[in-house]
Amino acid sequence: MDAGTAVAGVTLTATVMAAIRQRIATRSLTPGARLPSIRAFAVAMRVSKSTVVEAYERLAAEGAIRARAGSGFYVAAPLAPLSLAEIGPRLDRAVDPLWISRQSLEAGEEVLKPGCGWLPASWMPQAAIRRALRTLSRAGDAALADYGSPLGLAPLRALLARRMSAHGIEVPPAQIMLTESGTQAIDLVCRFLIEPGDAVLVDDPCYFNFHALLRAHRAKVVGVPYTATGPDTALFAQALAEHRPRLYITNAALHNPTGATLSPVTAHRVLKLAEEAGLTIVEDDIFADFEVAPAPRLAAFDGLRRVVHIGSFSKTLSASVRCGFIAARPDWIEGLADLRIATSFGGGRLSAELVLALLQDGSYRKHMEALRQRLARAMAETAARLKPIGILPAIEPSAGIFLWCRLPEGIDAAEIARHALAENIVLAPGNAFSLSQTAKSFLRFNVAQSADPRIYAVLQAALRKADACSTTRR
Repeated sequence: MDAGTAVAGVTLTATVMAAIRQRIATRSLTPGARLPSIRAFAVAMRVSKSTVVEAYERLAAEGAIRARAGSGFYVAAPLAPLSLAEIGPRLDRAVDPLWISRQSLEAGEEVLKPGCGWLPASWMPQAAIRRALRTLSRAGDAALADYGSPLGLAPLRALLARRMSAHGIEVPPAQIMLTESGTQAIDLVCRFLIEPGDAVLVDDPCYFNFHALLRAHRAKVVGVPYTATGPDTALFAQALAEHRPRLYITNAALHNPTGATLSPVTAHRVLKLAEEAGLTIVEDDIFADFEVAPAPRLAAFDGLRRVVHIGSFSKTLSASVRCGFIAARPDWIEGLADLRIATSFGGGRLSAELVLALLQDGSYRKHMEALRQRLARAMAETAARLKPIGILPAIEPSAGIFLWCRLPEGIDAAEIARHALAENIVLAPGNAFSLSQTAKSFLRFNVAQSADPRIYAVLQAALRKADACSTTRR
């Protein structure tokens, strides 16, 4: 095969480079050690000599190895302190709000990720994305190489306005600003609306990155218990009186991690309390397209007076195509556009053009119709596999990708997660989502990432071990 031939999306050259890096990381090759000859390594890796030459040349360009004329290639880079992350999962890291993301993002292909928050790459509309990329390659120079406008691609904003109207959110394109992701959207809103020390309400449990992002802004984070129909409104009112928060950040549609759906009664009560307290609500709607039946939107009831509505396509289209959006009142959009220029200048026009193409040609709609059916099957199958080992859903979600499950009494989910990580399985323990640390006995499962039978075998073994340890302690 040629050096550039791809195997499962990875070139042979990259495979050879990874093998050498692994040997350096694990001390099989130390500084000054001679690398295998090109001929010998080509035979060992079952690739052509030209592939090995290309890999060695690239590693030399990186500074990891160096060539000696007439002698071969030698390890050049000084050894960093031995890191577990170089050779396996991070078993030593505390289970904090970034634990799941770090483990999932750094994991190799051999690692199973039922705890991560995204779909497998094979579930994404890759054929449609490739078609759109081919079409986009013939676009004008500006689309391929220029900065985007401050608000972002106008045709995409117009299309997003029509999509939001299906959820009862009436917003003109001028009140929509594109971002690189939903996370960037929340970051910009926090930069715009809060100062260090301001109190911000979040659901308990909630998406763990809300915790991390708010701490980065040095906000005072206050949790409000989340129920099957939304936040506990009595405790929500109590938190407003006690902490006088500037923001409340929550999920619309399908709640992360619980899969719960906001009820109309709770939505109206929350908005009334917010108005009385002068509270702004940030409604994160990135799971909107997973819904089968639309749930209430706070932005629809409020008319974007004190609700900021956020979305993205990372979960449904591609995590590599970074495109999100903010819908807000006109004066805030103006301020947010200025802030976006100050922090990232122009937008990702290429991603916006790609998303627009996929939304316009109907491929995204067909993809989502099939995906909702596939997720419904995966939801039922995952719940059925978990039940015999004593792990039960706390809420039966109407749709989406998450099952929020309770472990048998007395079992610590963090310990189960550490045991699973040693077996190359990344889980999502409940306290990573809980500000009050009251979700010790919960795990969140991504049903799209939970098909492999090894997950359930490892879970069963971990539960037996934890139960035996608990019995011994008693």
